[in-house]
Amino acid sequence: MLRGLDVRDMLIIDRLELEFQPGLNVLTGETGAGKSILLDALGFVLGWRGRAELVRTGAEQGEVVAWFDLEEDHPAHQILEEAGLPDGEELILRRTNGRDGRKTAWVNDRRCSGEVLRQLSDTLVELHGQHDDRGLLNPRGHRLLLDDYAGLATKVGTCRSAWRALSDAKKDLQTAEDALETVRAEEDFLRHAVSEFDLLDPQPGEEAALDARRRMMQASERIREDIVKAQNALGLEGAEGKIGDALRWLEEVAEQAEGQLEEATEALYRALSELGNAQSGVEQCLQALIFNPSELEEAEERLFAIRGLARKHDVLPDDLGTFATQLRVKLDALDNSATEMSSKQQAVRDAETEYDAAATKLSKARRDSAQLLDRAMAKELAPLKMERAIFVTEITEAPAGPEGRDSVAFTVATNPGAPSGPLNKIASGGELSRFLLALKVCLTSGASGLTMIFDEIDRGVGGATADAVGRRLSTLANGTQVLVVTHSPQVAALGGHHWRVEKHVKDAQTTSTVVPLNPHDRIDEIARMLSGDTVTEQARAAAAALLAG
Repeated sequence: MLRGLDVRDMLIIDRLELEFQPGLNVLTGETGAGKSILLDALGFVLGWRGRAELVRTGAEQGEVVAWFDLEEDHPAHQILEEAGLPDGEELILRRTNGRDGRKTAWVNDRRCSGEVLRQLSDTLVELHGQHDDRGLLNPRGHRLLLDDYAGLATKVGTCRSAWRALSDAKKDLQTAEDALETVRAEEDFLRHAVSEFDLLDPQPGEEAALDARRRMMQASERIREDIVKAQNALGLEGAEGKIGDALRWLEEVAEQAEGQLEEATEALYRALSELGNAQSGVEQCLQALIFNPSELEEAEERLFAIRGLARKHDVLPDDLGTFATQLRVKLDALDNSATEMSSKQQAVRDAETEYDAAATKLSKARRDSAQLLDRAMAKELAPLKMERAIFVTEITEAPAGPEGRDSVAFTVATNPGAPSGPLNKIASGGELSRFLLALKVCLTSGASGLTMIFDEIDRGVGGATADAVGRRLSTLANGTQVLVVTHSPQVAALGGHHWRVEKHVKDAQTTSTVVPLNPHDRIDEIARMLSGDTVTEQARAAAAALLAG
């Protein structure tokens, strides 16, 4: 509920502080006094798009502050939590507009974006008037209004999930079809390449091993002679024999040396051990140099084949195995494509069935709810002196989408037998006001915590009809808050709280202010609305009668 509004240096408002109350609040005043400016200021702090030039002439900055009471389950709490803003029982919005056009907003003294303000405003305030293309007169929003009225959020969510699953299934099928088409275009290449890999079967590290073996075989004749010389030098006729002789001679005289030869003999034993390792390594090398003359040719052929295949596919020799696996995966996908495509096509059919069921249930619920809304509207129009008018919620088939296959439009016929059409095309000014009021009453039944503003919704009606409009507004305000900008004395008299918008000119400066009216002042204001500039005693008596009624 809107509790207060503080406006400074906006348009022709110098300083204005207002405190609103629950129930029906009415604002009256002469034409041009500034009632629309007050709504402009409220729209500004709520983030609505409006006039470009808002700062009062001569001021550097304009500012509007609005504060609201929030019930525990008010939807604004969730928006505040998601935006990371302070939350509590009171919500304070503040927005400034500099002379340079720069706008800055705060929520509970924390900076925020205009988008957050607009999200909050949708849960805080609804503005309705004859030219309100943001709300009831906009056919694009009628389906959402019907869904809210009928409480179809769960069914809409189910339909949206089914649509998302269907979209994913179709996307998955399309991706698979595109990939299959690409693979089919290179089928001949794949089959030939895979057969080459299967025939050659290159192994990781094989190219390096073959290259080393080839080089060793090529050098074997040249190095074998030196290796044999080294083998002889290490054997009994060489180092091994001489070390053995030295060790034997030392051991024969070791006792007479009184331990002085122990380290020498131990070193010789170690030398013999290492010498044995060297001899073993030389022997292994010599064995490796023994090969069949055709082995070199075979090694070279395979090495050249591996390197040629690597160049052909522009990969490293050690990566040939991985590349071959990738080709086999593509070929397997091609060979198994019939089964895979059938599975994905079935997934699309299953998703279509799920979506069709969800959309059908949603359509039926909408049509059932549309009949309930039409009957509720008939009941609301009768007290507004429009018992012969016909309101119909038309539901037609629309292209399938996340929220079903229905297009919803509110249509009216002002008299039986007259052609029906959109609200803003068929109804006259006064009729349109009453249609909007009745529709709003139906759509907001059970709503709480929402401030509804009606901007001259009683324009074009008078007498008993204006009285009926006022009484319906008064009933609508029970348990909630309604603000009405009105020129109708019948509507103003039914308000629980009354403010008069006044314009003053001082020192060539025009300012607008809003004055709360006490019971005596209300009589004078309503008398002015009844009689014009000259307020007579008869007008005061009529005003008192309206207030008493």
